[in-house]
Amino acid sequence: MIHPALIKKQRMIVSILIALIIITVAISIRIGYSPLSYDRMIPIFLGQGSFNEEFILFSVRLPRIIVTLLAGMALALSGAILQGITRNDLADPGIIGINSGAGVGVAVYYLFFPVQEGAFVYLLPIVAFVSALLTASAIYLFSYSRTTGLQPVRLVLTGIGFSMALSGVMILLFSSVDPFKVDFIAKWLAGSIWGSDWPFIWAILPWLVILIPFTLYKANRLNILGLGEPIAIGVGVSLERERIVLLLTAIALAASAVSVTGGIAFIGLMAPHIAKSLVGPSNQLYIPVAILIGGWLLILADTIGRNLVEPDGIPTGIMVALIGAPYFMYLLLKK
Repeated sequence: MIHPALIKKQRMIVSILIALIIITVAISIRIGYSPLSYDRMIPIFLGQGSFNEEFILFSVRLPRIIVTLLAGMALALSGAILQGITRNDLADPGIIGINSGAGVGVAVYYLFFPVQEGAFVYLLPIVAFVSALLTASAIYLFSYSRTTGLQPVRLVLTGIGFSMALSGVMILLFSSVDPFKVDFIAKWLAGSIWGSDWPFIWAILPWLVILIPFTLYKANRLNILGLGEPIAIGVGVSLERERIVLLLTAIALAASAVSVTGGIAFIGLMAPHIAKSLVGPSNQLYIPVAILIGGWLLILADTIGRNLVEPDGIPTGIMVALIGAPYFMYLLLKK
């Protein structure tokens, strides 16, 4: 049973995070290459703005912000699941190679298969999921031992090795295709939030609508898995089945996110850690907090990166890496 004081603290933190997201969204809408005035927001939302104002808000800023928020939530939840099933605080879909696997699948699909504009948006998360699933399966097999089971440290090291190998595959792909297509994939790999249009929201939203409640339903299983294999087996948990189901959930969340935002790492590493430090290790408490932190961090990074250099800005993935890489080193030294 969770102590009432912890539940009260979690609700307060959730309220603060929602307020931070709203404030950051308001700032992100306001600033940019073509700034919008706050006193014009209500008329624009009521359809009384100029063509330029409505285009900037509804076709440029708002869909990008929503995509970024949803992707940050998905990456944070994916990282929380991976850390839970591996009992490794360094697990993250970007670090252990899942994002790279999704990236290779997206690159092959975009570079070598006929792309139909209407279906491309909705097929992209599926292609990324299948490719990430194949990569994760290979990483899992190389990390698993019949005598000791899944080895968390080996999982991270194997994932990093796969990530580097897949980066080499990407370079080989680049050398044999149209330079225009290479430019698109290069921006995708840098995490440039390329899917900043309304169809991309509908492409990623169903994955979150289904998988967030499912993960919260499985939160107690994650708590048990975190106690270790002997205890999990002792209370009757089907260890491998639960791991596989939760691993598939984490892969689907990461693939749906990176398919529309590009290669973004470290959100899945930082958000769960910050959430645990705020409300403790109970998955029922910290997962909702981690989801909100992930969404807020990615919006914040995108807002800063988009306005540092005009007109194109700095890719969001690079901004996140500037924050996340030192944090990863800190965790590596600490653990």
